[in-house]
Amino acid sequence: MAQLWGGRFTKETDQLVYNFNASISFDQKFYGQDIRGSIAHVTMLAKVGVLTNEEKVQIIDGLNGILADIESGKIEITSEYEDIHSFVEANLIDRIGDPGKKLHTGRSRNDQVALDMKLYTRDEIVELKELLKELMETLHGLMKEHTDTFMPGFTHLQKAQPVTLSHHIGAYMEMFKRDYSRLCDIYDRMNYCPLGSGALAGTTYPLDRELTASLLDFSGPTLNSMDSVSDRDYVIELLSALSTIMVHLSRFCEEIIIWNSNEYQFISIDDSYSTGSSIMPQKKNPDIAELVRGKTGRVYASLTAILTTMKGIPLAYNKDMQEDKELTFDSIDTVKGCIKLFNGMMQTMTFHKDNMEASAKNGFTNATDAADYLVNHGVPFRDAHGIVGKLVLLCIDKNIALDDLSLEEYREISPAFEDDIYEAIAMKTCVEKRNTIGAPGEDAMKQVISINEHYLSTLD
Repeated sequence: MAQLWGGRFTKETDQLVYNFNASISFDQKFYGQDIRGSIAHVTMLAKVGVLTNEEKVQIIDGLNGILADIESGKIEITSEYEDIHSFVEANLIDRIGDPGKKLHTGRSRNDQVALDMKLYTRDEIVELKELLKELMETLHGLMKEHTDTFMPGFTHLQKAQPVTLSHHIGAYMEMFKRDYSRLCDIYDRMNYCPLGSGALAGTTYPLDRELTASLLDFSGPTLNSMDSVSDRDYVIELLSALSTIMVHLSRFCEEIIIWNSNEYQFISIDDSYSTGSSIMPQKKNPDIAELVRGKTGRVYASLTAILTTMKGIPLAYNKDMQEDKELTFDSIDTVKGCIKLFNGMMQTMTFHKDNMEASAKNGFTNATDAADYLVNHGVPFRDAHGIVGKLVLLCIDKNIALDDLSLEEYREISPAFEDDIYEAIAMKTCVEKRNTIGAPGEDAMKQVISINEHYLSTLD
């Protein structure tokens, strides 16, 4: 078909060049945003007198008809067109004739695609925020349920001190709260309308850019036409935020994989979120957790790609920037899918409380509390540290926990121990006496859970 820009050219574009240049295969994803932007543009053109009211009505009716036909499947977006903008404009002209040729007055494909990408990204941020909110609500419910589910806390993947499952999950709750905040920041920072910037230097038509911005729910128009058409900071920021979300999902998935192992048996993943082996009938694999962990690298790659693409582009628009779309679309779809699946996996997971508590005991996570006990009985900390180290060696030799030593065995190493040592090193005691804000004690956790309850109630 003839191109909308073909007047300058005397030869047809080589088919291979055309295919390489075309973006219709992926930018058709924003047909809705393109039509919405065109309706706002036409409304503004009529307001400033560039179009008559009759032309405005004809064009908007035509655009709404195209939108309805796309969504009903009556018309199909095909590779006959170079991009989604060409598809919409050509179909409009076919439907309403000459008034359709006025659609593009006062704008360029440069500011048009910048607008479409912003509208699409903005819509997707809203969906991502909702998915994160749903995940945080799931985690919040688990936190409320497991304030007395004791488990080992780790450093260096070594059992360190006892915590609760509520406290452990709460760490990820904080991560996802930061992720949500980042998405809000990106939305606010990007929410300025580039339409009306033209190719790079504005236009001679008396456009009302404030009106266009208002019609499209932007905070206002962008203030430099060159930056408007060449800005992809918001894409970089979004891909960075999505990468950080995947960091958090991947870390949690790594722990779920470990917890699901035969050695730990902290959890059972529901059958609907597991698969078996084609050869080993006993296997139940944590495939969803592994895939989320694996897809993290895919999102990182998109961030690296857009940073690399943008680093050497002079002002203003260059065709390199067309590369922003596929990787952004893929990353958004990947992260949305990962959040949904991870949330479903968490909602259906079974936690084995007895195994978690036994692991905390057998890992000597209460050793620090045994040392604190001695300090409270007048033993210098450095001496107490050494005494408890000897107790741990004795337990390892006997293959028992500190809780299982007799009082005589305690007193053989230090006469400072009394009957109350067992209460002092009980998992419940070790956890619940840690009640400064942010600690795993029940009072501290109830305070944090209350804060989170209020936080979730304030989200959009």
